[in-house]
Amino acid sequence: MEFKDLEIFQMVAKKGTITEAAKELSYVQSNITSRIQKLETEMNTALFNRHNRGMTLTPEGKKLLVYCEKILKLTNEMKKVVQSKSEPAGKLEIGSIETVIKLPVILSAYNKKYKNVDLSLLTGVTEQLQNDVLNHNLDGAFITEINQHPELVAHDVFQEELVLISDNTKTSLEQLKKEPFLCFSKGCGYRARLENWYKDQNITPQKVMEFGTLETILGSVAMGLGITFVPKSAVSHLEEKGLIQCHYLPEKYSKINTVFIRRKDAYLTSTLEKFIETFEQSKGEPAYPLT
Repeated sequence: MEFKDLEIFQMVAKKGTITEAAKELSYVQSNITSRIQKLETEMNTALFNRHNRGMTLTPEGKKLLVYCEKILKLTNEMKKVVQSKSEPAGKLEIGSIETVIKLPVILSAYNKKYKNVDLSLLTGVTEQLQNDVLNHNLDGAFITEINQHPELVAHDVFQEELVLISDNTKTSLEQLKKEPFLCFSKGCGYRARLENWYKDQNITPQKVMEFGTLETILGSVAMGLGITFVPKSAVSHLEEKGLIQCHYLPEKYSKINTVFIRRKDAYLTSTLEKFIETFEQSKGEPAYPLT
């Protein structure tokens, strides 16, 4: 059995068809087919159910996939350890919530200094990003601070003040209690904070509307569609232009920390180590304003 066979098996399981797997791996379909057949012969069992719509894993195939993912993750970590150099190089996959206002400063500084690193960024909500780091899908992520997971290390980045924002026609908290709540999906730390405030105030939002991007949420609030709860640093430019109004909640709900998480048991490559150094050094620097 070769590592490449496991990579092909994993991709076919993910894509569900030989055609899509071949396209993703830049292989000819016949090569994919022969590799899967070879693996099934070695395992002495069928790993896929073949049907008109593609291929699905058999019970034995599902068992193999669990071990396959573990083996490939360990293989990738082994390569990082062996190939680690003083000069960062290779892939670095970072996740972040959308409201880290200093992120452009951090990414720009790192990219300019370490040009041999292929840096990629995935945005999402805190809960999903934490799961991605735990499952080795990301090297690290900027998230809102939640209960410390025993398998993760958290580095403090900065503290934020959250504000409840509305358009300029609403001037009191009483008015805001009746407004639709615009937010990211479940798993967002800011959403959880405002939901705690609702609960403590015995408020049931008349409507909760989920959006995929911060830009859409802020634009919708400015147009009077509803309210949202976000870092003040992310909306101060809108407040200065008179497009929105900020409302303040008690510190219990409004103060929140942003942290950078990584796996405790994963090898700390020079690539990731230098990234951590970069955002540590940026703590005292001003952020570029959002536009």
